[in-house]
Amino acid sequence: MEYSRIQLDDLPDEILLIIFEKLNKLSVLYSLAGVNKRLNVIAHSPNFTSRLNLLRCLSDHSIRSLPKRRLERFCSQILPEIHHKIKWLNLEPISIKRILLSTTYPALYGLGLYCNNIEDAMSLFTSDTTFNHTVKNQISSLVINIRENINSNSSQCFYTNLFSLIFTTFLNLQYFNFAQSSLHHQRLSFGLSSPTLISSSLLELNVRVQDFTDCLHLLDGRFSQLRTFRVDVYRIFSASSRTNNKVKLPDLKSFSLHCDMRTHAYDELIMPLLRRMLNLETLDLHLNLDFNTGFIDGNHLKENIVNPMLRLNKFTFNICLFNYLPHEIDLPSNDEFQNTFNNILDHQIISCLDYFHESHYSYFHFYTFPYTLKSYDNITNNFPGGLFDYVHTISLHDERPFESDFFLRIALSFPSMTSLTVINQQPQKNDNQYLSIIKYPHLKVLNLIEANDDYVEQFLVDNKCDLPNYVCLYAKIESLTTVTHNFTRDVTRINCSKVNYISFDDVSSFSKDFRKYFLHVDIDM
Repeated sequence: MEYSRIQLDDLPDEILLIIFEKLNKLSVLYSLAGVNKRLNVIAHSPNFTSRLNLLRCLSDHSIRSLPKRRLERFCSQILPEIHHKIKWLNLEPISIKRILLSTTYPALYGLGLYCNNIEDAMSLFTSDTTFNHTVKNQISSLVINIRENINSNSSQCFYTNLFSLIFTTFLNLQYFNFAQSSLHHQRLSFGLSSPTLISSSLLELNVRVQDFTDCLHLLDGRFSQLRTFRVDVYRIFSASSRTNNKVKLPDLKSFSLHCDMRTHAYDELIMPLLRRMLNLETLDLHLNLDFNTGFIDGNHLKENIVNPMLRLNKFTFNICLFNYLPHEIDLPSNDEFQNTFNNILDHQIISCLDYFHESHYSYFHFYTFPYTLKSYDNITNNFPGGLFDYVHTISLHDERPFESDFFLRIALSFPSMTSLTVINQQPQKNDNQYLSIIKYPHLKVLNLIEANDDYVEQFLVDNKCDLPNYVCLYAKIESLTTVTHNFTRDVTRINCSKVNYISFDDVSSFSKDFRKYFLHVDIDM
């Protein structure tokens, strides 16, 4: 039987498009452009030309320009041929001028600017030659993404200045995602003075700010047409009430408030802000609250949020309540608490209550399902289960022991987990129960610093757990010594040889057995 000699050019256009869409779009455009007339037409279709990523993102998440030879061909040949089809460009600082000056872009409306640090981002807006007059006027959508720059002492001030410069550069901006660093000292902070920026065209804003005052400044009417506002606030505390902003927000249709730090200013600050949003259609809240003055459940949400907002049709939330006076408040059972969420719009709502008797506090966690966040913290034995495809970071914490079947449930519920922290000092009781080997295929960080030795064993014994290579392991050297029988135990040898142990001690003083056991060691001092 002779082999068929079908060439790429023999396949129909529909099949070629299916094949090429599985590949890197920029590589397809670069490889096929100019080969022949037919492939040129396919390469120039909107699938490959409407949105271009003219940059490289390396494994350490740093941003680099395209290789010089490739960049030159794009600027001199490819971009001038497809310039009228390009609607969005993702660019980095080094090559941005060369790319924008190589041709005109009559259909361009969106830019994504990706920078390694705030100084590179600032340089784009302090130079008069980066954006020409046409680009400044036609850009309506902008994404700024800045890699964390921990060493910049002036970063917070720079972020605030950059934010203002953007609105003086792009006068017709309608969508703006200021996705700067998540570090709290690299967020927007206007201080006590109200910023001078203003825009009558902005419809949607995504931003991270230092405290609640900054959020109130952005909602004082300076963005008169704002319809969607998503804000991540580092802290919400009473001092944030320094501004007297009480402007009604009748045009705001969608609002998202995210704050990881615990606050006791829910009634004082958050509820008054929500009452100003008369016509909200979608609302998303991610909050950690101390309820020393009141209790929040489904009845509260219905009476104070859902019922007053007559146009609200989508309400999602992830709320954690912390109570350090459990004996002074009559707290409900989990069933009683769950029943208060009946008939809140059309969402499934999951609740989980925990009482920590040794620490003298209670913890209430309730959220709408499906769960959309990338992290899930303080998981206890009362974890209700479910599938959480998008969660990458989790932490486990309880005063009752975590048995092996619990870890199996966690592995099945979080298939995309990359970071796991275990906080539990209680030894396991059912250590001899038979289970299949638990696998964590995507795990990159395993923190067992505050875990009982039983949990160190749970992850290091090879007939209990199969760890992927190069997991960063944080654990006390005393625990490792005990679990590995002073680095001689065979059933822990395989997993220990895989992990990259992060040590806070001088490993040069450790025994030869230790160095043979842990082949990859980093010193974090």
